[in-house]
Amino acid sequence: MFKKILRLLYKLMLWFVVVSVLSVLLLRFIPIPFTPLMISRAFEQKADGREMHSSHDWVPIEEISPNLQKAVIASEDDKFLTHHGFNFDAMYKAYKGNKKGKKIKGGSTISQQTAKNVFLWQGRSYVRKVMEAYFTVLIELLWSKERIMEVYLNSIEMGEGVYGAQAAAEHWFHKDAASLTRREAASIAAILPNPLKYRATKSSRYIERRKGRIVKLMRYVKLEY
Repeated sequence: MFKKILRLLYKLMLWFVVVSVLSVLLLRFIPIPFTPLMISRAFEQKADGREMHSSHDWVPIEEISPNLQKAVIASEDDKFLTHHGFNFDAMYKAYKGNKKGKKIKGGSTISQQTAKNVFLWQGRSYVRKVMEAYFTVLIELLWSKERIMEVYLNSIEMGEGVYGAQAAAEHWFHKDAASLTRREAASIAAILPNPLKYRATKSSRYIERRKGRIVKLMRYVKLEY
C-alpha cells in the first residue's frame, strides 16, 4: 500500500514537472491573455457589488518605452539584469526589517513577481512561496531577461482594473506605452507596491518623493538584455 502511494506521488510530481516546463516553454513565445490575479480581482469586484472591469492590452517590448523598463528596474529590482532570479541580499534585509517591525521594501525580484503573477494564485503560504521559487527558476532558465521584462510589464497591476504598460499609459496619461516620458514612467513605477492605494497622477507627497528618487536612479540603469 505504501509503495503504491509513493508511486502515485512520483507520477503526480513527474506529471506536474512536465506540464509546468511545457507551459513555461509555450509562454516564452505567445502573449499571455490573462493572469490569475486578473480573475481574482474580477471576482472581488463582483463580490463587492461593483461593476466588473479590466483593461489589458498586450504589446511587444519594442512598443514599451525604455523609460518604463528603466523605471521598474530602478524602483523594484536594481539587480534584475545580473541576478539569476533571486536577490538574496534584498531578501535578507527585508527579513531583518520585518523582524524589527520596520517598513522595508520587499525582497521579491521582477522575476519572482512575474512567476507569481502569471502562474500562481494570490495569498501567502509556504507552499506558494516554494512554487514561486520553482517557477522563478524555470523562467530564468527558459526565458531571456528581455522576455521576463516583457511579460512583467504586460501583466502587473498598475491601477484598479488596469494591467500592463499599455493599459496603464492610456489610463493615467492618455497615451501609448511607447511614448511615456521619464517622469511618467517613474510615476507608474512609484505606485507598484500598492497600485490599488496609490495614484500615478494627482499623487500623494509620498508618491511624489518616490517619483523623484526613481527618476534619479533611472540614470544609472543600462538596458543590456
